[in-house]
Amino acid sequence: MNAAERLAELTGGSVTVAFGQSHVDVHSGQWVAAATAARDRLGCGFFDWLSGVDEESAGFVIVAHVYSVADRLRLLLRTRVPREEPRLASLVGVYAGAAWHERETYEMFGVVFEGHPDLRPLLLPDGFEGHPLRKDFVLAARVAKAWPGATEPGETGQGAPSRRRLRPPGVPDPARWGPKSSSQEHSPE
Repeated sequence: MNAAERLAELTGGSVTVAFGQSHVDVHSGQWVAAATAARDRLGCGFFDWLSGVDEESAGFVIVAHVYSVADRLRLLLRTRVPREEPRLASLVGVYAGAAWHERETYEMFGVVFEGHPDLRPLLLPDGFEGHPLRKDFVLAARVAKAWPGATEPGETGQGAPSRRRLRPPGVPDPARWGPKSSSQEHSPE
């Protein structure tokens, strides 16, 4: 039995291997226990990184990479938290190095790490609203500034027929989001 399988057995998780990397998926209630077992029983004393992945309706996957220098063992610990009220126990008590990573994940995805000693914004300016790495976050810069690239047919003044304007990726329908244009404000309903 390899180290990932031992850890999965200890925590009730499951193991997958992709690209030569062992992934141990655990229930969110076993998150701290899995990290503690990786450190104490498998010798993974080096905390490398922690981040999140937005899987939309499936929630957020939180991933931590830990490493045993002596055994050259790499492990990815993964868990899932729901999209509504994403909460997870902090790993700061197990790996002090997780503090900044949890702060960044909190700020970028909105995942609250319970028990974190200083869970406050790390990268974004004061007063910033929203979580920019969520897939439902609207990139306002794409709405406010014209999309770069080739001129649309009919915009050159050459008399070419115009075609339906395409919105750039990440820009919602202007009828549902953003400022109303003058033509929208005066159109009869």
